[in-house]
Amino acid sequence: MHENQGQAGMATTIRSLDELTELIAKRRHLYLRWSLGPQTDLSAPTSRDGLTGVELPGLSANPLDVEDWWGERSLRTWAARRLYDYSHLPHIRDGQVRPWLLSGTETGRGPDNEPLLTDVRPLGWVDEQVIAQAEEEVARQKGSWGPLARH
Repeated sequence: MHENQGQAGMATTIRSLDELTELIAKRRHLYLRWSLGPQTDLSAPTSRDGLTGVELPGLSANPLDVEDWWGERSLRTWAARRLYDYSHLPHIRDGQVRPWLLSGTETGRGPDNEPLLTDVRPLGWVDEQVIAQAEEEVARQKGSWGPLARH
């Protein structure tokens, strides 16, 4: 991760898909969150269910831990897929939503079965070029899948 002072309370930025992949390989219980950032999120550290407005007991995030069923497949492809799954969010949420890496304690599951985290520790922003690299990695795969966008 690279030093980058002044961006909503985080001093580091992940600048490549390979760097994100390395982090996933070295450490468990990492998550991605797409939002305005930790400075905003940690001032009110809960998420809300978009359908009902119910306050959830933590911040929703996407797990990066590799599942056993993935086997010996490419960790880089796993990382790309996890990032790509929600890459539509900046386009539907005013363009200011960005991904950031965090750790925390799982306290439950949200309505989309996503982990809800407390004791959140921001680790770094994920640079836009990492999203572009994830899109390229996804495009190289034989199957087709897209972001988990709802219409």
